[in-house]
Amino acid sequence: MKYLAVLGRQPKISLAELESLFENVRTLGTELAEFETKETPDIRRLGGSQKLAVEISGPVVEFLKTLPQDKKITLGVSDFSRGANAFGAQKEALKLKRIMVKLGYSVRVVPNKAATLSSATSFHNHLFDENKVELIKSGKKYYRVIGVQNIDAYVRRDQARPARDAKVGMLPPKLAQILINLCGDLPAGSRLLDPFCGTGVVLQEAALMGYIPYGTDLSERMVEYSRKNLGWLLSGNRHSSSQELCYDQRGAPKCSSARNDGPEQTCSEKSWDWSPERSCAQGDATSYQWQPPINAVACEGYLGQPMSLPPAEIKLKQEKQECGNIVLGFLKNLAEQIEPSTSVVIAVPAWLRPNGEYERLNLLDEIKNLGYNVESFRNLGQKDLLYHREQQVVAREIIVLRKK
Repeated sequence: MKYLAVLGRQPKISLAELESLFENVRTLGTELAEFETKETPDIRRLGGSQKLAVEISGPVVEFLKTLPQDKKITLGVSDFSRGANAFGAQKEALKLKRIMVKLGYSVRVVPNKAATLSSATSFHNHLFDENKVELIKSGKKYYRVIGVQNIDAYVRRDQARPARDAKVGMLPPKLAQILINLCGDLPAGSRLLDPFCGTGVVLQEAALMGYIPYGTDLSERMVEYSRKNLGWLLSGNRHSSSQELCYDQRGAPKCSSARNDGPEQTCSEKSWDWSPERSCAQGDATSYQWQPPINAVACEGYLGQPMSLPPAEIKLKQEKQECGNIVLGFLKNLAEQIEPSTSVVIAVPAWLRPNGEYERLNLLDEIKNLGYNVESFRNLGQKDLLYHREQQVVAREIIVLRKK
């Protein structure tokens, strides 16, 4: 079946995530991507997609007739067609309302401030329910929204954790999800390693996605932070199945036993088969011997010193050498411990230069010599895998590898 993703603020990174998970991914302009999958995709698993929608195969009027007549319908329209504007999108919504009223429906239209409804508007109006509908229009095609990214849940998972340290950098939960998904569609219960675990963001998201978290870090303090955060996570998910996400579409607990200080969850009778103590250990990624099995690796490597201004050339040279040595040392050590075809995804630093461009580590040739293949993507190249905010000094270049 064909689905549509509204790409996030880093659309090329979002596209890479989709290509790693789904089939026949193709772009529809700069904001949309269409893909195919047999199972209904879950927006909660995708860090890079703001909305998901399913294609309406027949006339849109015939689809509207399938909506429940015993409930008031809330209708919104997002028009991604070329040249679309707020007036045209609102006009389309009102036209569909008139058709539905003639069919006996009671309809409320969500007003358009732009050609497309924001994710916040869609989410807070619940435009993914049975009788609350958002239609996405792209040219002559229509799609029905089936999921909207819950930014409130991401904020809670980021800011409500008991152990945080801004000095070591703050990996966004969305990016952690993307790094994990770039490993591919892993079976539930896969053991995912983060050898630079920091405060445990990747481990947290891996657990919430149904994987077994396993992390190490050079700093004992970071290991304790990860354990504390995983303990907080686990405290609200004692009965959560590893095959289910632990938060619902609205970011609210669905289980009556949920703790108020824990994250969102979905309950079942199975308990998670890992513990914070066993999941984290202190160790140097360039020499540590990890416990098997390692089914996939997703991590943010050492990004160097925090910077508020582009570094001078001599400082940049020092940072590149230090960071590069750590990355290559880690990958060399890892290569001897993982099975062929194991996915390895690592975010490495890139530095803003005075001309507005980013200077990268440029280690791909050396990495290939260590026994890895660099994964390629259909719709983008390695130069596109740069994650950063506008004018952010230290960006993240994502490298997707597979053990030969």
